[in-house]
Amino acid sequence: MIRVLVVDDEALVRTGFTHILATAEDIEVVAAVDGGQAVRSVRESRPDVVLLDIRMPDVDGLTVLAELRRMTDPPVVAMLTTFDADEYVATALRSGAAGFLLKDTDPEQLPYLVRALAEGGTVLSSKVTRTVVDGYLDKGEREPAARLTARLTEREREVLVLMADGLANADIGERMHLSAGTVKGHVSAVFGKLEVSSRVQAALIAERAGLLGPERAPERDEAAG
Repeated sequence: MIRVLVVDDEALVRTGFTHILATAEDIEVVAAVDGGQAVRSVRESRPDVVLLDIRMPDVDGLTVLAELRRMTDPPVVAMLTTFDADEYVATALRSGAAGFLLKDTDPEQLPYLVRALAEGGTVLSSKVTRTVVDGYLDKGEREPAARLTARLTEREREVLVLMADGLANADIGERMHLSAGTVKGHVSAVFGKLEVSSRVQAALIAERAGLLGPERAPERDEAAG
């Protein structure tokens, strides 16, 4: 079972997401709380995936994200937002969020996206704008993407592209005929050379460097990374 925690300041949103995810036999919503209860609920229920509202009046979603990322074994966190150009999204991605979803995401897609997150993938709403992607990699903040990806070996570059295509480590291993340990080592090497800490960050650098092609750019996909 994939254990999910929903964090949102609106009871209606929490109830809606809980009911939608309850239709999936392999997903269990272990708690649905507001921001003030988020960190304690994560410690108590140990979810695999947290769907976290990025804007909350009591405790800011970015503050909660930072606290969760400091945990020894943090859950996968995807941010929830109402706006496809939310100015906080870029900050969330830099802070280690595994992506973000709009609150009006197609209900039929929600269980699929949660599964992608639980398997180590990243999720970006199909409505994410170029403004958000560009905001993530501000000019002057990092070396140009092409220079970063030039550090990778041919095998590491192949792993990066498969990560950006939405494949989890097990799928990458099957595709490349590699063991799970070998894939994990390549993923760690990619993160180190690209100076990132999550798959969504790596996927966006790959897109910036032109490794994915326009039809596979992260902002066009529901699930990527």
